[in-house]
Amino acid sequence: STIAANISAALAASGQRVLQVGCDPKHDSTRLLLRGQTPPTVLDYIRDTPAVNHTLDDIILTGEFDVDCAEAGGPEPGIGCAGRGILTTFDLLDRLGIRQRGYDTIIYDVLGDVVCGGFAVPIRNEYADKVYVITSGEFMSI
Repeated sequence: STIAANISAALAASGQRVLQVGCDPKHDSTRLLLRGQTPPTVLDYIRDTPAVNHTLDDIILTGEFDVDCAEAGGPEPGIGCAGRGILTTFDLLDRLGIRQRGYDTIIYDVLGDVVCGGFAVPIRNEYADKVYVITSGEFMSI
């Protein structure tokens, strides 16, 4: 998440319009960009808001360097299917017209260890052209 947030900030600082979508049930991917603020998760929003009232402005917050941020959320860590939450988030963003917002780059900060989806979800469903896997043996690397 630290790497994703710094890449988002660097791209935005160079003039690109960037969206970062955090795809971790802990919903902490965009914390650095949002100055510690925790945004509402897309899955909580779906549960708490009638579908007729859904808008992108409710789930997209603007952070440092004007990076737009969204957090998928998900089940309690270790319980449920995070991959299903990621797909549900992507589906809602699409239905609400996220692709028409003109982003130059969309960064999906996706867990690599999600058995039921993880980093394969963005590629498999044609949300991404490339996947970069960043790994380390340390907790909270870099």
